Amino acid sequence: MLYDKDIREPLFEYLETRYGRVRILEEKIMGISRADVVMITENAFVGIEIKSDADTYTRLPRQIRDYDYFFDANIIAVGSTHAAHIAEHVPEWWGIITVDEVEGMPDFYMLREPGVNPLMDVRLKLSLLWRPELARIQAKHEMAAYKRMSKKFVIGKISDQVPYELLRYDMSAELMERDYTTISEEINRFRVEEEHKPRRRSADAGTRKIRGLGNARKRSGRSRKDRPDLLVRKVVRHSRRKSERSSKKT
Repeated sequence: MLYDKDIREPLFEYLETRYGRVRILEEKIMGISRADVVMITENAFVGIEIKSDADTYTRLPRQIRDYDYFFDANIIAVGSTHAAHIAEHVPEWWGIITVDEVEGMPDFYMLREPGVNPLMDVRLKLSLLWRPELARIQAKHEMAAYKRMSKKFVIGKISDQVPYELLRYDMSAELMERDYTTISEEINRFRVEEEHKPRRRSADAGTRKIRGLGNARKRSGRSRKDRPDLLVRKVVRHSRRKSERSSKKT
């Protein structure tokens, strides 16, 4: 039987081989759900849920709802015991990867390609970016700076003024290049420049909670306690291909 720990690292290798240059992020808290993996591609955020042979579907309905609010596409990777009936438990636009055990190692097969998620909320997706990253997008598109305005206000202006087909590339570029070792200082510099009070540095500079947006919550009809939050615990890796290109240049 394959467990989550047996699947995870080989799955990342499979995704990098299949999709090329990606950034893989692990363990995102969304309300009371957790996204196992978020894959950043050049123009999309892809949520990936892992259900090993040892896992059940108990939390899956809630996880599906939360994944669908934030990500352009979603994939579920399942062990062989789930493969025959997983399609009955996820929306038709979710991709499905099956994981079989071959000579003690996981073997992956794309049973169904992911489609476009029709429920993604652009404002909630934008909430995953931090203010300095949003400011760079504003500057790129020659938008007003909206100094002293709330993050919610800025997100609304960006989503209204920048076509999503452009914005999706900008968002991916920001998360592709985000440096979790320096982001705390960057946020404080931004707040000082915008005449806000700097945030205190947390014990873990790479951990930051991102709250959902009020307007998006009202549209979804969910209560405040159900509002998805994002807690970034750690960054796992960039695509190996990017690392190889960098080493060649040097």
